[in-house]
Amino acid sequence: MPREFKRSDRVADALQRSLAQVIQREVRDPRLGMVNINSVDVARDLTTARIYVTFIGMDSDEQSEEGVGVLNNAASYIRSFVARDLNTRITPTLKFYYDAVAVRGQELSALIDKAVAKDQSTKSAPEGDE
Repeated sequence: MPREFKRSDRVADALQRSLAQVIQREVRDPRLGMVNINSVDVARDLTTARIYVTFIGMDSDEQSEEGVGVLNNAASYIRSFVARDLNTRITPTLKFYYDAVAVRGQELSALIDKAVAKDQSTKSAPEGDE
């Protein structure tokens, strides 16, 4: 009977949970703020992990890229805490990336909500005497 999920997918899920806790508790850099881990992709051989993040409260891409730089500089420090938490034979090397797609999706969703609200307000307004 084949397995539903690959091992790399299970490790990615566990890694995402662990990273969220470690970054919140252990990484104290004022340049970061709130970090949102959108997804984690682990290589099939479990040696590398690509972590896609966004930052809450950062308006510009430059600030977000600086935050990614901070995370990449602290990657080995973060990896040591994750290794203790995961208790696996191999702990993937961590590489952080800014996920602009998620931010753009939120912007588009806000535009859609605004358009729907405007459409609803024009429908509820009286159209004049008939």
